[in-house]
Amino acid sequence: MASVAHGGLPSVLPVDVLAELKETAAKMCAPGKGFLAADESAGPWLRAGHAEAKKIPDTVENRAAYRGMCFAAPGLSEHISGVILHWETLFQKDNSGKDMVDIIKENGMIPGIKLDKAYDKKGLWGTKAGPLGHPEVSTRGLDDLQERAAEAYQKGARFAKWRNVLQLDPTKGLPSDVAIADTVHTLARYASICQSERLVPIVEPEIVPNGSHDIAYCAKMTEKVLAAQFKALALHNVYLEGAVLKPNMVKNGLTGPKADHETVATYTVQALLRTVPPAMPGIFFLSGETALDEDNEETATINLMTMNKLFKGKMPWHLSFSYGKALQKTCIVTWMGKEENKAAAQKALKARANANSDAVFGTYAPGTCPSVGTDGNVTQAAGPY
Repeated sequence: MASVAHGGLPSVLPVDVLAELKETAAKMCAPGKGFLAADESAGPWLRAGHAEAKKIPDTVENRAAYRGMCFAAPGLSEHISGVILHWETLFQKDNSGKDMVDIIKENGMIPGIKLDKAYDKKGLWGTKAGPLGHPEVSTRGLDDLQERAAEAYQKGARFAKWRNVLQLDPTKGLPSDVAIADTVHTLARYASICQSERLVPIVEPEIVPNGSHDIAYCAKMTEKVLAAQFKALALHNVYLEGAVLKPNMVKNGLTGPKADHETVATYTVQALLRTVPPAMPGIFFLSGETALDEDNEETATINLMTMNKLFKGKMPWHLSFSYGKALQKTCIVTWMGKEENKAAAQKALKARANANSDAVFGTYAPGTCPSVGTDGNVTQAAGPY
């Protein structure tokens, strides 16, 4: 028999599963906390935008050393509730032989797992090429998702992530209706499968910032995609209280007319208020790429801070961060593959996590957290590191 917890949902999932999902989601949405996205398929230093860091060999041993160092950073759980892992890392040990999952849990955080298998750049047949240089795409991995979700839960993961990518081009009408329909269906299907295996799904319909479009076009399409997404989640009986959203911020294209932080914040929160039900406990932004002359870490932190400052008390959900490079760039450049830099790198990671925690509370002061900036040197607005 259905319970009060089921509400209008069918009584397919037992009450204890709904309760576990809701409890996990609540922990993920703890005040001031966000996610560390550590689910890169290769060493994250390869995408940090730093010439010397790119020279660090991308080996299993180096990936284990770096990730183990990050997960063990003292006090990281003061600002990070969950860590998103790559499949390799879920089953990996650090250089001392300790399971990564245990390091995360013992440091007070929740392990999560990326379950999508990326996309084929050949794309959806008949769709137009967007600013990424390939047609619109569909993310793979649904065929064996049930089994992988169950295995991940058994290993200790309690939430999951799946990313679908959409491109913007107003002259070509992108994203197309077929790409939007495929994206929201795939994400809803993934979410329902995850919940059946007791994993809280992170739903991530990412609209990438590549292109020359203005912020208004991004806002229009973000609202269209999110409206379709929640309709699909309802169709697939996804329990919103046991799920979270990972959307793009509403921004101008990388080569489009530049919008300031307040404009980004206003357009973004407005789009969310129009489309995201209050039943969903948390929204965790991806940082997205930034222009070459912008500091990705600092820009992402300021955007989040501005949203929470301008709309404090006006939003029904926890509005936070799920950053990868925007949390790790200074950490990577501080580490540089050397054991003797471990403590300093952990300090750098915690400092940027702390900055984003302040951003969730709307109190971050721009320029007060050290960053490698855009020139590869560890500098900040107020002076040297």
